[in-house]
Amino acid sequence: MIVVYAGLSLSLAALPALAEAREVMTLQQCRDSAMANNISLKESAQKVRIAGYDRKIAMANYFPEVSASMAYMYNSRDLDLLPEKYAETLPALGTALQGSLQSCISGLLGNPAFLQMLQKNPELQQLLGSLASTDISGPVNAVGAEIRQAFNLDITNVFAGAVSVRQPVFMGGRIVNSNRMAKLAEELAATQHDAMTREVIAEVDNAYWQIVSISGKNRLARDYADLLSMMQHDTEALVAEGLATEADLLSVKVKKNEADMLLVKTTNGLALSKMLLCKICGMSIDPDIVLADENPDAIPLPEMCPRNSDDEIFAARPEIRSLSLASRIYDTKINVARASMMPEVALTATYFLSDPNVFHGFRNDFDGMFNVGIAVKVPIVHGREAAQKVRKAKAEAVLADFRLEEAKESVALQVASLRMQETESADKVEMTGKSLASAEENLRTATAGYTEGLIPANVLMEAQTAWVKAHSEYIDACTELQLNAVNLAIAQGQNPYVHER
Repeated sequence: MIVVYAGLSLSLAALPALAEAREVMTLQQCRDSAMANNISLKESAQKVRIAGYDRKIAMANYFPEVSASMAYMYNSRDLDLLPEKYAETLPALGTALQGSLQSCISGLLGNPAFLQMLQKNPELQQLLGSLASTDISGPVNAVGAEIRQAFNLDITNVFAGAVSVRQPVFMGGRIVNSNRMAKLAEELAATQHDAMTREVIAEVDNAYWQIVSISGKNRLARDYADLLSMMQHDTEALVAEGLATEADLLSVKVKKNEADMLLVKTTNGLALSKMLLCKICGMSIDPDIVLADENPDAIPLPEMCPRNSDDEIFAARPEIRSLSLASRIYDTKINVARASMMPEVALTATYFLSDPNVFHGFRNDFDGMFNVGIAVKVPIVHGREAAQKVRKAKAEAVLADFRLEEAKESVALQVASLRMQETESADKVEMTGKSLASAEENLRTATAGYTEGLIPANVLMEAQTAWVKAHSEYIDACTELQLNAVNLAIAQGQNPYVHER
């Protein structure tokens, strides 16, 4: 037995030298790597940023809306306000009047009675001569042309522009409640990110301690194989001396082959487990990474989690906070739905500019005006749509409350179950520790008896098997206690990542 344990001590002594050649990863380093590289966490953090932008978008509704617009239009024809017959006669109106005047004078001069009266009145003769010699066609034609031009509107090129301002005054509470919903939605996104963080931590811890467990069993399998190698060597010597039979040697060889197969399985399982941890942590796949807690003789035991009250647990659990925020969002959604039934009031102001303009007649230049007003919108009826939206929002709020209560019951049951498991795991560590001590003493006694030829080989192999089993159960118990401690801490709302940092 002394020779066997000397060999084991040599193999264990070589492990630190191998570990020093490679970087040793602690549990916290694995968590840090996973937090930095996990794609789901990055997506969750991005959703928090998006929710923050939505909150700022909702906040913008408090401020006035200022907009500017410009337009240009080309028209193929101008506008003419006069009928076609008048548009053609107005420019020749003076000529027509001149001709009518001359015809009238000629008619008067052809009347004997008028001629007789004209001879008796020199002043009338002078007036008639002046009318006959006066040319009114030119000035009247010019006036007609001006009138014609005044009724022709040049709209070939039309320019228009406006600057408007709209300031909400009362929107039925929609803006206020929309801002509350946006703020709650941002808190909800942050809470969901916290929940995902804890899920990643639990996944990393589970993979980490699984590796610690498999690594311990791998070293245990190696030690077991070494024990059987030494036993095979001793059995061969005993057979040569006639103190053991060939059947004893064959049994030892069978057990040695089984130990070698177990060693191969645990070695491959350890490599795969380390590759999985590398993937979870976002690192390059390396089946040869070394963890700080891989030494099976130094598996750390966690402290017992404090017993928080249900109210403290509900306040700390991100899932409960998420459902609570969702319930508040649905309550606020009722007010948003009710806002569609309320009147809306807004202040408006606009400055309008155009070319041509009609502020001082029709002119082809820029001019404009501004106006200020109040816009009021009062909904009357629309098939009771708004009332049905309010009722729907209330029903959704009640459903959210049901989900919250159900989640609280589930959390309370989960915590109670994990507390029992933690207590059971602690008891299991104590019991398996005692069993391991007994198995080691039994192995020491059986080895000494076999070396002295007092007990058969099968008794020693049974002691070795019991030692391996006890050691494996102790490793499982320690690993189980670590995982239960992490799961219970997370179930009680604690964040191991934040706590340790």
